[in-house]
Amino acid sequence: MPVPLPPALELSLDLLRCPTCRTRRLHTGRGALRCPAGHTFDVARHGYVSLLAGIRATSGDDAAMARARDRFLSTGTYTPIRETVTRLVAGSLPGEGTVVDVGCGTGYYLAGVLDRLPGARGLGLDTSVRAMRSAARAHARAAAATWDVFRPFPLAGDVADVVLNVFAPRNPAEFHRVLRPAGRLIVVRPTGRHLAELRGRVPAMVTVDPAKEQRLHRALDPFFEAALTERVEYLAPVSPLETLDLVGMTPSARHVSRADADASGGLPERVTVSVLATVYHARRR
Repeated sequence: MPVPLPPALELSLDLLRCPTCRTRRLHTGRGALRCPAGHTFDVARHGYVSLLAGIRATSGDDAAMARARDRFLSTGTYTPIRETVTRLVAGSLPGEGTVVDVGCGTGYYLAGVLDRLPGARGLGLDTSVRAMRSAARAHARAAAATWDVFRPFPLAGDVADVVLNVFAPRNPAEFHRVLRPAGRLIVVRPTGRHLAELRGRVPAMVTVDPAKEQRLHRALDPFFEAALTERVEYLAPVSPLETLDLVGMTPSARHVSRADADASGGLPERVTVSVLATVYHARRR
């Protein structure tokens, strides 16, 4: 039996373009999205559309990482980050508009934005099928589609009022292409102090490259100009299980086993959360 098109996906259908043809619009048909040339993309029963269709993704959360992310974010430890993202988006997008969250994960940040902006709609893109199951249910106005950030986006140009990029890989040229001329890009990334106590106890964890900010600037500078940067930093209490989920939801999960964490000599009871959130204006085309 065909899967009915989720209302949020129908609401965002005008944004999407066939990832094979690149220019043709998609339409609905028997539980799938189709283009006039006959390319077909299934809508999963969980509510997201599979646009990768035979393309091998570069990376993405596996099922265990996505479950760990869901559990950890539900504790509220990262609520101050979400509140900052929401406020910055609201300052860039008063009222109605379109927010595209690239590398959206489980949809946690996009849902917070849409809660604040009742006239806005959202679209989350991510490679992780397991994360998409959560993202498709994160908010009534948030559509979800599998996609690889390193490939040209399956979106029309000049359609987004805000592009979100929170703890995710970046594709500056595509961010610029899909943003409207007056649109805003908001990038959130960790500082060198982020989770310092945990990295000190678990040496196998992935560290923050000291040159990360310089590389970010070089990558974005041809397309964007920074307008505002805020630092969000605080000490957060964490239980041992929350700490294991915190490790398990990050790229460190691919390098650190549970035994590594358990053998670390005692997990910290508090960790420093430290991120930078920057609002960028698009440079003229």
